[in-house]
Amino acid sequence: MAERLAITSRGTGIPLVFIHGWGFNSGIWQPLVEQLADVFTVITVDLPGFGNNADNIPDDYNLEEIARLVQAGVGRPAIYAGWSLGGLVATDIALNFPQQVLGLVTIASSPCFIEKDDWPGIKPKLLSGFHQQLSENIENTIESFLKIQAMGSPHLRQDLKEIHRLVMQYPLPGRKTLDDSLSLLESSDRRNQLADIRCPFIRLYGRNDVLVPKSIYPLMEVLAPQSEVMVFEGASHAPFISHQDEFCRQLKTWLVKHFC
Repeated sequence: MAERLAITSRGTGIPLVFIHGWGFNSGIWQPLVEQLADVFTVITVDLPGFGNNADNIPDDYNLEEIARLVQAGVGRPAIYAGWSLGGLVATDIALNFPQQVLGLVTIASSPCFIEKDDWPGIKPKLLSGFHQQLSENIENTIESFLKIQAMGSPHLRQDLKEIHRLVMQYPLPGRKTLDDSLSLLESSDRRNQLADIRCPFIRLYGRNDVLVPKSIYPLMEVLAPQSEVMVFEGASHAPFISHQDEFCRQLKTWLVKHFC
């Protein structure tokens, strides 16, 4: 059974929690923490099995349990911002612990990552390929996935170098954690519940994202009409890296408007 998750906190003000994506860790948020800690208490949390919580893994690695552990680790009402898989976790926290969520920010995320008949997303074959790669070589799989984050960025090599620098401050997660958390991307579908979110809610996208395609935007307007949207032109799956200053400025403007 997992213990209370370790979190890192910096700054003063309203708590703002950042949750990383698959294969990453809280190191990815370092540049944002430095720019936002003057207004908010910026909290970064490593998902179970990753980063500072590498040895803290629940017996049952499902979305509801991961969301519960993250919320319990934070332990107070906060704004939740989740990137990619982290966006799914943040959304689940908003749905299941509404009194603990002041606002929701999803970054390059989707309520259903897998491509289906009526829904654009990641082709199942791509995720199957990652499962296969994990069984052969964890390091190569992580490196392959890092490259996908920057695809579509106008300065791909620079972004890759920065992502690598931030993430490799922590040891790599184990194969089982990577496999189990990858399965969350394949199996989770929160599309029909998005209309239940009542807190301020904004969706941030990179126009050139190859994992969350732009064809999702109008579909999300129907599923979550109460949400706001912001698209970063020329940005990749990691707009907070490829368009760091603009991303931080726009996010801060939205946060201050709603919470300060």
